[in-house]
Amino acid sequence: MEGKPISIYFLFLSLFVIYVSSTSLQYQTLVLHSLPQTQLQSQDFDAQLFSGDASDPDPDTDTTLSVQLHHVDLASPSSFNATPHALFKLRLQRDAVRTKALSVIAASNITRGRRGGRHHAGGRDFSTSIISGLSQGSGEYFTRLGVGTPPKYAYVVLDTGSDVVWIQCSPCKKCYTQSDPIFDPTKSSSFVGVSCGSPLCQQLDSASCNRRKCLYQVSYGDGSFTVGDFSTETLTFRRTRVNNVALGCGHDNEGLFVGAAGLLGLGRGRLSFSTQAGRRFSRKFSYCLVDRSASSRPSYLVFGESAVSRTAVFTPLVNNPKLDTFYYVELTGISVGGTRVPAIRPSLFKLDAAGDGGVIVDSGTSVTRLTRPAYVALRDAFRMGARNLKRAPDFSLFDTCFDLSGKTEVKVPTVVLHFKGADVSLPASNYLIPVDSDGTFCFAFAGTMSGLSIIGNIQQQGFRVVFDLAGSRLGFAPRGCA
Repeated sequence: MEGKPISIYFLFLSLFVIYVSSTSLQYQTLVLHSLPQTQLQSQDFDAQLFSGDASDPDPDTDTTLSVQLHHVDLASPSSFNATPHALFKLRLQRDAVRTKALSVIAASNITRGRRGGRHHAGGRDFSTSIISGLSQGSGEYFTRLGVGTPPKYAYVVLDTGSDVVWIQCSPCKKCYTQSDPIFDPTKSSSFVGVSCGSPLCQQLDSASCNRRKCLYQVSYGDGSFTVGDFSTETLTFRRTRVNNVALGCGHDNEGLFVGAAGLLGLGRGRLSFSTQAGRRFSRKFSYCLVDRSASSRPSYLVFGESAVSRTAVFTPLVNNPKLDTFYYVELTGISVGGTRVPAIRPSLFKLDAAGDGGVIVDSGTSVTRLTRPAYVALRDAFRMGARNLKRAPDFSLFDTCFDLSGKTEVKVPTVVLHFKGADVSLPASNYLIPVDSDGTFCFAFAGTMSGLSIIGNIQQQGFRVVFDLAGSRLGFAPRGCA
């Protein structure tokens, strides 16, 4: 019986070989940009880090907002002298930790925070900056926001795979180093502690109390954790205020957090920012992530009706009754060179009644992970279509790499992700990416032995990814960062 799945796979592969041999594959041009030799210097980052903080917030009645957004490659001072090649390898190491943690969360059907942490303890639009945090140990994308009244600005990690919003607070029992001063709640007129018996405290998965104050704790699979007072506070996104946001005020924060002051949870759970502010902003938000290795243009995060792009194609969100944080979608197949890969069947991505399997869209994972049989079929189909390109040794988790040194552009087979109701055609730069400064490019997908597949942010680059919670759908708008 062990040989039967292998025999079926090779039958599908043989059929695919015969088919593509008798047809003309579809190709697209990839303009080559290797990783740069040098990285952004600290003075360049500092100029962007503190831009825009001095603006006074508009009244809460403001209904429109135009903002200048940032895109940077560094946010941790310890990485200012690191090469882009070294930072990319660190990014892949973080990615492996995150994908393992997300798989553990899904397998155990327990709602947890970013990096595998477990939570123990209308009508207006706004948009804000997303910072490309390549060097951060604590995440991939960041936004700058003001905390309290008057607002004190700091960077927080954006995470669609987490719910609880938290920030480091003084006095610190133990706090890690962050780019901005640590928030002091005693200097904010809008900070309000949550009492133990309140409904808000009871929304925590496991609340605890100290002197009638509600305490929260979020711990992570890598040993990092944050503990502190659960509260409500005003958050300011450039010039837009959002009042009474449930916020963890962390006094003991230990582990691999670097640079950012905390986390802005954008999951589907009841304590995420997207849920808390949903009524005000029509339960809609979107982001557009720019390719950080090839462009200095900004990335965007938008809440409200204007978050929905008219050019987006939508697929229904799938509910997992055992896990309410993640954004599950239905992936039905993948095409390479204009032809569906026969071995990539919908059953490989099915979310079963026990809450296992399925496909999620995640902002914090870089490289898309597919269940191993689906990945092998996709990889082999791509290799076949790209057999005229010179192969290079494997790199990190990538087992399909090419030596494209000396070239300015190449033709590569097209790749299309087929979701229920939506076909998403990926730009070539979203699946053949530079991994060094010497012309090595790798196929940016990977396999996983977990049942959970994850659509990562490399494949999302350049799309406006729309989270329409009111319509229970998720959309992709190509060329959405213009």
